[in-house]
Amino acid sequence: MSELQVRKVVAAYDSTPVLHGVSFTVASGTLAAVLGPSGSGKSTLLRVIAGLHRPLEGAIVSDGRVLSGPRVDVAPQHRRIGLVPQDAALFPHLDVRANVAFGLPRQERGGARADEMLALVGLSELADRMPGELSGGQRHRVALARALAPQPDMVLLDEPFSALDASLRGEVRAQVRQVLRRTRTTALLVTHDQDEALSMADQVVVLADGRLEQDGSPADLYERPRSAWLARFVGGAVTLRGTWRAGTVECALGTVPAELGIGQTASDGTTVEIVVRPEHLVLGDVAEAASRPAPGGRVRAMVRHVQYFGHDAVVWLDLPGLEEPVQARVLAGTRVWPDTEVSVGLQRPALAFAVPDSARG
Repeated sequence: MSELQVRKVVAAYDSTPVLHGVSFTVASGTLAAVLGPSGSGKSTLLRVIAGLHRPLEGAIVSDGRVLSGPRVDVAPQHRRIGLVPQDAALFPHLDVRANVAFGLPRQERGGARADEMLALVGLSELADRMPGELSGGQRHRVALARALAPQPDMVLLDEPFSALDASLRGEVRAQVRQVLRRTRTTALLVTHDQDEALSMADQVVVLADGRLEQDGSPADLYERPRSAWLARFVGGAVTLRGTWRAGTVECALGTVPAELGIGQTASDGTTVEIVVRPEHLVLGDVAEAASRPAPGGRVRAMVRHVQYFGHDAVVWLDLPGLEEPVQARVLAGTRVWPDTEVSVGLQRPALAFAVPDSARG
């Protein structure tokens, strides 16, 4: 186990800047996810940590040991970092046991360590198989066993589940998560999948345009995003323009209670953008709205479409004055039909973010 510190890292390819002063810390034994859209700098950050790309400024520190920094650049093979690549990258001419043992010192490859790692990932019975005989999920578990075999200080996972079928992805995620918890290995998962980051990680680091957007627990990012952009990126979000009035916002949902986002300020009359999670919208029968009050009251909306998922459903609503429908998420069994009118309210205050003058229209 090892604490990872990324300190004000600046990186570029030729003259093109990619990372702009990125800083965060991953505690020992923690699984952190680096999340961001394509081009945000995720892969470059992973390469900097692994020692495959040298930063222009800043430092990478593992358990107090400087790996990259001014006048310091430890070679990748000496950083005690395991890597699980996107495609597993197993050696096709070696069987499973030999693949796992490959990262060990030559004199230890015939020992018991490889078999211990295969038992850890639940693949002991496949030790003599060739990589071509394995499923996608099995190959990724072998790659994880190979990364863990030398007992690294940390493991980097580079979008390791992106090529798996959706039906298999959740199962393999859970297995990998269980192994990392059991070994108490510090790990950094690079992904563009919001569900993957929120469901697997203890800590989520969000990058946007090479800068740190927010760093915190999955719950922090979902419940208290620092921007409307982040709210839309991390989980579904309804965003509406409105006018701030002393703890309320006048918008298409009526006059609703609202709280200012982290670091935000607003005076009465300021144009703001509110963020509402779809599951925080309350739907009801129009005739019953008066007897089932919601904070800020309710407005009427027309149901355009209902998307059923078994455990819950997404309801597409046409709100007065809006050209595009908004989404509400309701539990299974909620009686809502297309082309019917419903009342819409909020379960909790919305988050409000000031709209820059340049973005107002």
